[in-house]
Amino acid sequence: MPDGSTVPASSEAILELKDLKKHFPVTKGAFLRRQVGQVKAVDGVSFTVRRGETLGLVGESGCGKTTVSKCILKLDEPTAGEIHYEGENIATLDGDATRAFRRHVQAVFQDPYSSLNPRMKVGEIIGEPLYIHWDRRDRPAMERRVRELLDICGLSGALAERYPHEMSGGQRQRVGIARALALQPQFIVCDEAVSALDVSIQAQIISLLEDLRDEFGLTYLFIGHDLSVVRHLCHRVAVMYLGKLVELADCDELFDNPKHPYTRALLAAVPVPDPDIEETRSHEVIGGEVPSPINPPDGCVFNPRCPLAVDRCRQAIPPLRALGEGHWAACTEIGP
Repeated sequence: MPDGSTVPASSEAILELKDLKKHFPVTKGAFLRRQVGQVKAVDGVSFTVRRGETLGLVGESGCGKTTVSKCILKLDEPTAGEIHYEGENIATLDGDATRAFRRHVQAVFQDPYSSLNPRMKVGEIIGEPLYIHWDRRDRPAMERRVRELLDICGLSGALAERYPHEMSGGQRQRVGIARALALQPQFIVCDEAVSALDVSIQAQIISLLEDLRDEFGLTYLFIGHDLSVVRHLCHRVAVMYLGKLVELADCDELFDNPKHPYTRALLAAVPVPDPDIEETRSHEVIGGEVPSPINPPDGCVFNPRCPLAVDRCRQAIPPLRALGEGHWAACTEIGP
């Protein structure tokens, strides 16, 4: 299973996915509902995240990125496969073990407004995890911790008395990050954490995430579609297409030497700011439409749109294979 890394070789795996699958039933009928199919949102994804690194997970909308994150956060139960955190299968956790797991794994969501309760003040929002997991009688300690978290995230302690609608988008996302940090987690899932923000604010939030990672030794799974942000922040990048992992490599290696035809087309679609370069560079346009996850194609899921597809691509699912140190791709028609 792929586990290349740009963090020190001594770094051990903190999270490991093994053949993760999440299928949603499709039902029909107003009263006697029956299953007529299933949406294969995630279909056999395996990767490892090493302690202290940031792994980027990219792909077009609907490819299964967020479903992967929900399974990791135990917001969705996998259909099959395993998710190991610190060597333990999280599917077997219940009661106190699940409670302890949630202290160590937190999330920062895409929309900072909809992810914050509009009826709660900022201090209450950040303090809610503390209220659930700490000694509820020690309210002065919780209030001190809330103001400490606001300061860590670059916000004034006075904002604890405000409501989310009284703050800007960037301030609200900082509140979301402060809430995620409240219980001193080790692993944070950032699901499109900057995509709803203006570009200038994005840069500030990315800088904050980097500083927090270095200061507290955090590990991130960073889900995004802005590849320039992913390249700046991530150590490694995993590319998904229609529920499958198609390529995984160190960040610079993937951007400079993409192997899978889908990855190459994805990177070619990113515009270059210089109009002279943009005019002369070649574009790999992907033909056709993304197949339905209810009825994915046989063999390689990318074969209906792939310029390299041959008969065997339509017959067998290509496994992830090593093309170099830490570089993996699921394609039989490309060389090392």
